Amino acid sequence: MNLTTLPPAIFLMGPTASGKTGAAVELISKLPVEIISVDSALVFNDMNIGTAKPDAETLAKAPHHLIDIIEPTSAYSAANFRSDALRLMADITARGKIPLLVGGTMLYFKALQEGLSGLPEANPAIRARLDARAALIGWPAMHEKLALIDPITATRLESNDTQRIQRALEVFEITGEAMSALYAKQTAEVLPYNLLKIALVPSDRKVLHERIALRFNQMLAAGFVDEVRTLIAKYPTLTPESTSMRCVGYRQALEYLKGDYDVAEFRDRGIFATRQLAKRQLTWLRGMDDIVQLDCLDVNLNEFVFNKINQYINI
Repeated sequence: MNLTTLPPAIFLMGPTASGKTGAAVELISKLPVEIISVDSALVFNDMNIGTAKPDAETLAKAPHHLIDIIEPTSAYSAANFRSDALRLMADITARGKIPLLVGGTMLYFKALQEGLSGLPEANPAIRARLDARAALIGWPAMHEKLALIDPITATRLESNDTQRIQRALEVFEITGEAMSALYAKQTAEVLPYNLLKIALVPSDRKVLHERIALRFNQMLAAGFVDEVRTLIAKYPTLTPESTSMRCVGYRQALEYLKGDYDVAEFRDRGIFATRQLAKRQLTWLRGMDDIVQLDCLDVNLNEFVFNKINQYINI
C-alpha cells in the first residue's frame, strides 16, 4: 500500500498516569481530530473513579467514543474493540476528521493494527476449573504451569496477572497449542490508515510511580470504595472474577470490602497492582515498531504532542 494515499490515524499510547487524556483533550481545540478511547476499563458504565474516567465536563469539551458502552456484568473483547474501532475510524474519516486513538490497553492497539489471531472463544467450564485449581495452589503456581507449556507467553506475564494466565491456559486446553504459537501463525491484516504512533514514556520510572501513588490516593479521597459498594448493590452478580472487576483496583477493593485486609493494605495493594500494570504497558511498547517516543514527564509534553501531530498532518 502507498501510505500517502491512505487516510491518517493517530495512536496516542502510554502507561497509566502518563498524561494521555490531558494531551488528547488539549488537541481537540487545535486539530481536526476525534478521540476513540482504547481502554478496556472505560467501556463500563458506573465505573468512574477507579478507572480515572474523564469527568462530564471534560467529555463535554472532548467527547470520547467507546466510553460507557456496556454494563459491568458484561464482557468486552479485543475482537469487539477492533470491530467498533474500525467502524468509528471510517465514520470519523468520512467526516473529514482524523481518528485519534488514545489509551493504554496495548492488546487493543495490537489487535487493531495487526488483526486477530483466531483464538478460541472463552469456555466457562474450563475457566471455572482453572479458577478452582488456582484457589488451591495459587496463581504463581499456575504461572509456573504456563511456563512449562508456553514459556514465551509466561515470560511476558507477571505471576499475579490472573486474567491473562487463565486465558493462556484456557487456550492451551482448548487447542492443544501455546497461545504464542497461535499468534505466530496469525495472518496480518493491514490497517488501511497511514499511522502515526506516539508513545508517552517516562524518563524516570520512579516519578511515574509517584504519580500512580498520588492518583490512587486521590481516587480513595474521591470515594472509590463507595463507588465499589454501589456497584455491588446495583449489580449483585459481580464477583472478583467478573471481567470488569479484574480492572486494576477493583479486585483489591472487593477484597477489602470482604474484610481480607485493612485500608492501609488495600491502598498498598492497589498502588502495587497499578505499578505492575504500568510495567506491562511499557513492555508492550518496547516491542512495538515505528513509535515516536516522548517523555511523559516533560513539562512541555502537550506542546510536543501537538507539534508531532501537526507536522504529521501537514506532510
